[in-house]
Amino acid sequence: MMEEDDDSRTNLIVNYLPQSMSQDELRSLFSSVGEVESAKLIRDKVAGHSLGYGFVNFVNHSDAERAISTLNGLRLQSKTIKVSFARPSSDTIKDANLYISGLPRTLSQQDLEDMFSSFGRIINSRVLVDQASGLSRGVAFIRYDKRAEAEDAVKHLNGHVPPGSSEPINVKFAANPNQTRNSIVMAQTYHNQSRRFGGPVHHQAQRFRFSPMTADHMGTGGGASASPTSGWCLFIYNLGQDADEGMLWQMFGPFGAVVNVKVIRDFNTNKCKGFGFVTMANYEEAAMAIHSLNGYQLGDKVLQVSFKSNKGHK
Repeated sequence: MMEEDDDSRTNLIVNYLPQSMSQDELRSLFSSVGEVESAKLIRDKVAGHSLGYGFVNFVNHSDAERAISTLNGLRLQSKTIKVSFARPSSDTIKDANLYISGLPRTLSQQDLEDMFSSFGRIINSRVLVDQASGLSRGVAFIRYDKRAEAEDAVKHLNGHVPPGSSEPINVKFAANPNQTRNSIVMAQTYHNQSRRFGGPVHHQAQRFRFSPMTADHMGTGGGASASPTSGWCLFIYNLGQDADEGMLWQMFGPFGAVVNVKVIRDFNTNKCKGFGFVTMANYEEAAMAIHSLNGYQLGDKVLQVSFKSNKGHK
């Protein structure tokens, strides 16, 4: 179909938008480059807040190209936005997200992209940084344009020793269905303390009903709360007073599909009470997030991240 083909030449995806940016602001920013046919900010279907990305479709291909060269890398508030052509969804681009560990602490995001760019087009990359020291945690994510490019990178770089380092790096798919079994075993250690089946989960009971069927099917033995519609709920403890939803989106987003986030606040001061919840759509991505972020130092606090048990947290 011709029209779709045209769309692929004018339609842009904009990532890493500030949490507070509205759809109108997105539209007016890109209208400064050329005539915009449509601008859509992607929001959480239930809570309505921004998910930090959107789509802008220009009337002319030349304006879309100019928007990429003008606005890609623009700093807005504390974010650096990324602007690129949006790809129609297809199997060739699914599951192209890599998880890299064992990186030298001195490696920057640019070094990372340099190391991986010869295998294909990088859509986005992220080095996880320790908030307190500002140093790399030796862990990163890279999303390629195509699955085949990601496979190529795994083949060539898994076990590779980067220049100036004596340790090999570990490169694998961030959410590979083949790893599900390992992830389940790994995640079980976090929640085997609660084995009984319960009714509704205490927090947001109306949305998260614990489903014994789902848990059995996943082989969790009833430790984590999940339902086919709402996903897997994670409990994050020891957050700072200033923690907000945007911070949780940023931390958990790279691991996979985040359905919902919630920071529990003090009713009087509106400050975070030290904990929050993140719901993720896929079990193995949730398990990977726990594996990577449990024990993560955020400011002067060490986070505890686990599957939310069906007993609920008081």
